[in-house]
Amino acid sequence: MKNCLSLISFAVVLLASAKADDWPAWRGELGDGTINDKKAPVAWTLPDDLVWKTPIPGKGHASPIIVGNRIYQVTAIEEKAERLLLCIDRANGKELWRKVILKSPLERVHRLNSRASSTPTSDGESIYLSFLDQNKMFVAAYDLDGKKLWEVRPGLFSSIHGYCSSPVLWKDKVIVNGDHDGPGYLVALDKKTGKTLWKKDRPNNTRSYCTPLIRTIGGRNQLILAGSKCVASYDPDTGKQHWISDGPTEQYVASLVYNGDLLFMTCGFPKRFMQGIRPDGSGNVTKTHVAWEITKGCSYVPSPVAIGPYFIVVADNGVASCLVAKTGERLWMERLKGGHSASLLVGNGLVYFLSDRGVMTVVKPGPKFKIVAENEVGEDTFATPAFSDGRLYLRGVNHLFCIDG
Repeated sequence: MKNCLSLISFAVVLLASAKADDWPAWRGELGDGTINDKKAPVAWTLPDDLVWKTPIPGKGHASPIIVGNRIYQVTAIEEKAERLLLCIDRANGKELWRKVILKSPLERVHRLNSRASSTPTSDGESIYLSFLDQNKMFVAAYDLDGKKLWEVRPGLFSSIHGYCSSPVLWKDKVIVNGDHDGPGYLVALDKKTGKTLWKKDRPNNTRSYCTPLIRTIGGRNQLILAGSKCVASYDPDTGKQHWISDGPTEQYVASLVYNGDLLFMTCGFPKRFMQGIRPDGSGNVTKTHVAWEITKGCSYVPSPVAIGPYFIVVADNGVASCLVAKTGERLWMERLKGGHSASLLVGNGLVYFLSDRGVMTVVKPGPKFKIVAENEVGEDTFATPAFSDGRLYLRGVNHLFCIDG
């Protein structure tokens, strides 16, 4: 009960200005893939269930976010070296406006990354975005009509694979992960001005790309981040470190999830691990708070989900696993169609997987593997989708789709 109350208090702080049917950030309102839409589509076919699809210029793996009756999507026009913010009418898919947020020489990226992979976030009043500006982190705020409020470059960022961590909001702050191949950092900026409120050095100079997870656990506000050869918890108000668990590998992309009892981590490179971690410690908890660890079926890029007694993950090669969350015991391991980059989503007792080839597989978690639906969009997809008000919003490589099941 205490953990449930803590999660509720966190949600109240985070979502005070968000509308019930908004999808205001990467992986939704809570940042963990939770779909709160009771009417979320499960089985659908195209073109029968297609509400609209609209062309999206350029390239980008960021998710769409939904604020009121508008959708906001970032993309990169590589031939012009431009990073854009698009505003799209939620009802009909028509583009309302576009803004060039940044014009800068193209940074080096991994072949599976893009130059617009960081998903914006919104508090219902402003849109917060992050990109790379050559060797610097670039963060900006715009109002809902596309007026620039501020832009800052809070630190250096150097990585041969590019950038993809998304900003997160906490009270009056927008917080960004700066793990890179140099002195890494976490930085909290004032939402209204972009002024640096705190900046915390990270322990190792190693590139990682995780988006932080914020939860209130055991009476402490915790910003938890995997990367830089560790999993660590910080106070989002001050940047002070609560605890750190060393290793178990160097580089991380998938973000953590929390089920009210354990944090779940999956990584990485050069070695892959999954861990269940108790988040109630202080100081170095490497030897005391890792509840379980396994090395088979781990994800590097797609972030996992937790639902009831289960922890669900899909490896990049499309092999999905269902584990007992408390112990790490594997209940099943099954191959889905194609490779996977998009992160998992969970709602109404179901888990949603989206392959790079545009196949959405919906599975009911449990001791036995059970596919509830398998849907195909007909276009390659690398971005994690969004759900709102009974509809699915899915960014393909060329279009944004709105689907009503």
